[in-house]
Amino acid sequence: MIETIVFDVGETITRDDRYWASWADWLGIPRHTLSALVGAVVAQGRDNAEALRLARPGIDIAAEYQAREAAGRGEHLDEDDLYDDVRPALSELRKAGIRVIIAGNQTHRAAELLRDMDLPADLIVTSGEWGVAKPQPEFFRRVLEVAQAAPSATLYVGDHPANDVFPAKAAGLRVAHLRRGPWGCLWADDPDVGAAADWRIDSLTQLTEIVTA
Repeated sequence: MIETIVFDVGETITRDDRYWASWADWLGIPRHTLSALVGAVVAQGRDNAEALRLARPGIDIAAEYQAREAAGRGEHLDEDDLYDDVRPALSELRKAGIRVIIAGNQTHRAAELLRDMDLPADLIVTSGEWGVAKPQPEFFRRVLEVAQAAPSATLYVGDHPANDVFPAKAAGLRVAHLRRGPWGCLWADDPDVGAAADWRIDSLTQLTEIVTA
């Protein structure tokens, strides 16, 4: 029986459209170019931040992030960045008595922006706040601490095989792989992903049926 569901953020709760478009605009390159580079590194199984390094060799991403913030062109999230199924799905899960947590590889600022959106979640936390990021085992140990449930009663939902599916499974959690975004779609039919995931879903609304079955 699932007692707690923990959600990844990027391409699970939020769309990454604005994120990559803002980086393209900041670097002064066409948005399509950066999107194509993101697709290329995804297909190669590399971290999507490598797309920025392909676009601007030698870039100091942390320094550029700070420069964007100082220029008033930093991170931004609002209702338009949420996938349409997020609020309905999370609300139904809480009505069903499920503890809902959002925990992903994002910054302190992203955590603040997400909390300001008053999402139907019991807890929102990011790797920037914890000081440890996926796929490190410590991240999932922290997930289990806040889940307040046994690993077998905790379900992690995400799109990314290397960051979500495999390390969550290794930590003993149940796993739902979401066919959404570049990673989720490209690796949806991968046999290793299929073997590791307890469920494969196309929408967060399918989770209510899973937990009430």
